[in-house]
Amino acid sequence: MQLHELQHAATADRNRLLIVFAVTALYCATEFIGGYYANSLALISDAVHMLTDIAALCLALLTLWISTRPASGVKTFGYLRAEILGALANGLFLWLLVIFIWYEAVERLHDPRPVAGLTVIAIAMVGLAVNGFSAWMTHAGGAEGGRPGMAVRAVFVHVLSDLIGTFGVMLAGALVYFFGWGQADALISLLIGALVLYSSWGLVREGVDVLMESVPAHIDLEELRHDLLAIRDTEEVHDLHVWCLASRQFALSAHAVVTREADQDRVLSEMSVMLDRKFNIRHMTVQLERDNRRASEPEHF
Repeated sequence: MQLHELQHAATADRNRLLIVFAVTALYCATEFIGGYYANSLALISDAVHMLTDIAALCLALLTLWISTRPASGVKTFGYLRAEILGALANGLFLWLLVIFIWYEAVERLHDPRPVAGLTVIAIAMVGLAVNGFSAWMTHAGGAEGGRPGMAVRAVFVHVLSDLIGTFGVMLAGALVYFFGWGQADALISLLIGALVLYSSWGLVREGVDVLMESVPAHIDLEELRHDLLAIRDTEEVHDLHVWCLASRQFALSAHAVVTREADQDRVLSEMSVMLDRKFNIRHMTVQLERDNRRASEPEHF
């Protein structure tokens, strides 16, 4: 994407997150008040969980703002990866939260807490609607129908955990209210923690892959090499690297050996068009060579 397209996408993501922030904050206050009057530790605990999502939203909004700052003489790519760092931090923080939830769940299995089941059910039903809306806002297409950035997807994982957690709270309230099973809340919390770990694993792995400059998941490197070699007058491609600059921007560098009669401008132009149209790579650095210098280069890839 060009800079103005990246800024437009970041603005669209920020607007989505601001709406989700307002809705989440309002429901968090509702859970605190409802938990206090219902003497429900489950609701209060879920409200604390919502506070972590509010913190995640603030972090995501901050990283989106930082990522749109222009490049400088020191940071020539700008601050694009601030979004990746924020998303990775959100995922790791979510894992710490799961450890806390599991610890509390074990404590409650030994010492069940009384819960006003009917009040919990009513507030949880509202929570399902609120979290369902927030999940739709953060999972729907990004700017111009595209895929949301990692900052938005990081918040989506938090919201999804809230949606699952709220359903669990409602189920626990029903079991307590209708069957008097006081340990239901703790057992469901253990299950919720496992689901949150499962749903956040992909986000953490993607963040690590970006920071390690791994080949993007949607790109087959051998297929890309084959397509570069298919460009007329291209004889060999080596030192080929493809990586993510950010969640919406990919880069490529390579050395290409061309024939002595080749029109280098044409070769570069055809490579650029092919990479853009087929692989969505718009940041391309290709060194054209008349003879194969691979053997004289210090490292081979």
